[in-house]
This record gives sequence, structure tokens and C-alpha cells, in this order.
Amino acid sequence: MESTLKEMRNGESVLDMNDKSGVGGGVEDVYGEDRATEDQLVTPWSFSVASGYSLLRDPRYNKGLAFTEAERDAHYLRGLLPPVVLSQDLQEKRLMHNLRQYKVPLQRYIAMMDLQERNERLFYKLLIDNVEELLPVVYTPTVGEACQKYGSIFRRPQGLYISLKEKGKILEVLKNWPERNIQVIVVTDGERILGLGDLGCQGMGIPVGKLSLYTALGGVRPSVCLPVTIDVGTNNKQLLEDEFYIGLRQRRATGQEYAELLDEFMSAVKQNYGEKVLVQFEDFANHNAFELLAKYGTTHLVFNDDIQGTASVVLAGLVAALRLVGGALADHTFLFLGAGEAGTGIAELIALEISKKTDAPLEEVRKKIWLVDSKGLIVSSRKESLQHFKKPWAHEHEPIKELVDVVKAIKPTVLIGTSGVGKTFTKDIVEAMASLNEKPLILALSNPTSQSECTAEEAYTWTEGRAIFASGSPFDPVEYDGKVFVPGQANNAYIFPGFGLGLIMSGTIRVHDDLLLAASEALAAQVTEENYEKRLIYPPFSNIRKISANIAANVAAKAYELGLATRLPRPQDLVKYAESCMYTPVYRHYR
Repeated sequence: MESTLKEMRNGESVLDMNDKSGVGGGVEDVYGEDRATEDQLVTPWSFSVASGYSLLRDPRYNKGLAFTEAERDAHYLRGLLPPVVLSQDLQEKRLMHNLRQYKVPLQRYIAMMDLQERNERLFYKLLIDNVEELLPVVYTPTVGEACQKYGSIFRRPQGLYISLKEKGKILEVLKNWPERNIQVIVVTDGERILGLGDLGCQGMGIPVGKLSLYTALGGVRPSVCLPVTIDVGTNNKQLLEDEFYIGLRQRRATGQEYAELLDEFMSAVKQNYGEKVLVQFEDFANHNAFELLAKYGTTHLVFNDDIQGTASVVLAGLVAALRLVGGALADHTFLFLGAGEAGTGIAELIALEISKKTDAPLEEVRKKIWLVDSKGLIVSSRKESLQHFKKPWAHEHEPIKELVDVVKAIKPTVLIGTSGVGKTFTKDIVEAMASLNEKPLILALSNPTSQSECTAEEAYTWTEGRAIFASGSPFDPVEYDGKVFVPGQANNAYIFPGFGLGLIMSGTIRVHDDLLLAASEALAAQVTEENYEKRLIYPPFSNIRKISANIAANVAAKAYELGLATRLPRPQDLVKYAESCMYTPVYRHYR
């Protein structure tokens, strides 16, 4: 992946850092703030102690009916609450009971968002303690529907909206956010939300959802997280005609206008929050995703979850699956349906891992990995017409249009779907995989569930129960021939929260591919013998905080080894240190 991006940067690596990027001499004073004159306007910030009615309206400190008698006296709450005092555990029990009454997933999503705006700690306690049940509510697949209807369900702003109207004053907009110490920003422009296409400004549901998982699964404090939506318009005609749409009513800005807005945003982020703020690009269209990662990879701490996070979690599943299917990664042949940012990102990380393990040149290793896009198999005769990120995967072969024919010709041991199109792994294709392999490895990764290339039931039934299967969105266990199969979920939520925590706790200033490999290895190592017996290639989400701590420790260790970490001295036990850094949602006692 880094090699592909290096080509786009004219050979520059993330390890080749220059002073203007701030490593050697601080952040460049782009906006002239450090040279401010007396007549320059500044924002007067003030803080006060929350008490009484305002305390009950402050989501960070509100405890609802859990305020003790002493706290009610000390903070002017007498009469503002009913007389009963409930523990946080009882509040959690009551809320879970209420949530389970909703039959429509979107109603659960709205109830969870309302809770987050009302009582932050209770929201995270609920999410952490019931992660397997609530993850599909606050994240995929329900968050996709929430984004489609975001204009109708919008309550309060949960992040920053930066549109073309704010061009020239983005630094001021960032200062409107009440938190000064931001460590993670998740930003989208809404052009490619999950498999649902261009949702414009309504893509805000994705950064909000991702950052709630940074806190719940990775222990990153909610106060240091900032969701951002860059609104440059939308090409979605239905949204432009929707009276409830909340974004700019214009077609998408492109080219120089788009690039200048993003450039101003990235400069303002570093100016306002410093060198070590992590900017995670989320759900950008292919043509922008790779360019942004290449452009800012050497000057900012940037990460694209669709390219790098997906790659890391899939590689972890493949490494773990070797215990079930046998052999080394280098012994397998990989076939992808989908050659966008997810597909090419995964392919490159697989190639990098094989290259490191075998000392074989990357160009040679890539020949074991084949990609199919909408025009068929990517082959060398198509090279001139291919986008730059597809070119490394154009191998010598005659053109083949249909996927089933590609499977028969290439004879892959691993079939991976990143197409964003549902039902594309047909019975013929899956049966062809089963005829070629004793244990075909099938990963249907497209989100949400409706876009999955095939269902878990189809994969197990069509392979007579022999498939090793994982998907991007969750599927229920499947019974076939008297056996119960539990499908794995190759969910990015395994990787990015722990990965982000590892970067933050070590003060890492750039993301290198070796950090992604370290995250993959740490995740694969968490799969137990008990999991393998159920044919699981990912550990259960119920252990996610322990998993995230191990991923964070492995990522931090690699960052120290590469000289990218700035928090010195290095802690002796990085796993314990990661656990000690984690946010806990248990109520605090107020004096």
C-alpha cells in the first residue's frame, strides 16, 4: 500500500518528513495567529461549574436519577429530580429493556443517539456491556439507514459541518467546537457512504458512529473526538429534491475548488490541534480517497479506514484462517470482486505481508492476487485505461468478463467480495469455489447486509458446510446438516479503535504500513482454539476492549521501533499502559 502511495508521491515515504510539516520546528503558522496584532479579533472562551438545571442538561456530567442525596444538595438538584436514587446498573437494565421493545432498528438508533446527547457515560456503559447486541444499531447496518434519513431524524449537531460557505474561515469554524484538546478527527465528504452511494451532508452519521466506537471499543475519551462532515454538495438527485435535506443544494464541487477546501481544512486542523491529531478519512469516493492519503500521508497523521482499516482486518482474518485451511499466505491464490479502495487496499497489504515473510519482491508477490472490476478480470491489455490504483494488479492473462469463468480459470483458494453490490456471489460461483477447494475461504465484505455478495446461509449451503466464511455486516448462525455454523464478521471495528489508541498513546506522528501489519498480527493472535473449533477466524466482540489493548500495544511497539513515536520514555508494559489509558464510563462522584 505504501509502495503504491509512494508512486503517487513521486517516491516520497511517510518516513521522509520535512521541517515544514512541523516535526522539526513546530506547526507552520499558516494563519498568522502567532503574529497576531491588537486589532486582530480573538474568541473569548470561558468555563463555569455546571450545577442545578444546567447540570441535568450537560451530557458529560449528567447522571439522571443516579445523583446521590449529598450530590443533590451540593449541586442544587433538590426538586429537579424525583426522590428515588437509582444505580447506574439499574439505569442500564431499564434502558436495555426499553430498547428491546423497539422492533424497528432505526428506532433503536434514534433512542441511542438521544441517550448519547442526554447522558454520555450511560450511553457508553450500555454500548460496552452489550456490544454484540448494540454494535449493529450504532454502526453497520443501521447507521446506513440513519444516514439515508438523517435529514428527517436530525436533532442536534453532533459534530462540525464544514461547507463551501466556510471557505477561507475554517480555522474559525474549528474554534467554534467547545473542546480544545482534540486527538482524533473522523471526516467524510459523504460521497460513498457504505454501499449506499452519495449521501452528501447526511453522511455525518458515519463519523459520529465511528467515534462512538473509538470510545466504546478503544477507550479513547469522547471529549478528544471530533466528527466532521465536509459538504461540497451532492450528486444525489433524490436528496437535492428532498425538502428535509440538511446540506448544500448543489451538485458536488470537484477539481481545484474541492482540493483547496480540503487543503485549508487539513492546514487548519494541524494549526489548531497540533502535529499528533489523527485524521481518519471515511467514505470518500475512490478517486479522492487514494489522492488524499498520498497527499497528506507525509505531512499529517492520516488514516483511511476504507483502504487501510479494511485491509488490516481482512489480513488478520486470512492469517487466522491459515490454521483451518493450512499452508502459508504465499501458498494461496486470491481473487477479488471489486477493485476500489477496499479491494486494492486489502490486496496491497496481503502482498506486503507475503513479501515480508518470504523476502520475495512485491511485484512478484502481486501475481498471486487477481482483481475483477465491472469490466471483468483486470489484465495487462487493459492497463492504459485503468485508474492508477488498479494498474499494479493488471497481470498477463486473456480478458474474462464473467466472475464464474474467472474462478474456473484462476482457481483461487480465497474469494473476497468488496464490490458494494449484493448477491454477486451466485450459486454457480460458490459451487465452483467448493469444487476447487476442500475448505473454500469466502469473504463477502460489502456493507450494509443488503449489499453483501452472498449470505452466510448461501455460503454454507452451496459448499455443503465446507466454507470458511466471514462477512462485513453481521449474519445469524446457520444450521446445516445438523451442525451450527457461526459466521465471522470482518468488521473494521476490530482494528481502528485499537489502532487509533496505539497511535495516540505513543504520540505517533505518521502512519506506516508496518503499523497496519502489526495491528493485523495482534488481532489474529487473539483467535483462540475454542474459536477455531467453531470455524471462527475472528475473536468474539465481547472481548473487544482486551483485543483493542493488545492491538494498541503492538501498534505502539512498532511505532517506537520505526522512530515514529514521540511519547518518551516508552512504557515498559505497553498492554498494561494501553489499558490504563482507556476511558471508563462508570459514574464519578461529585463533590
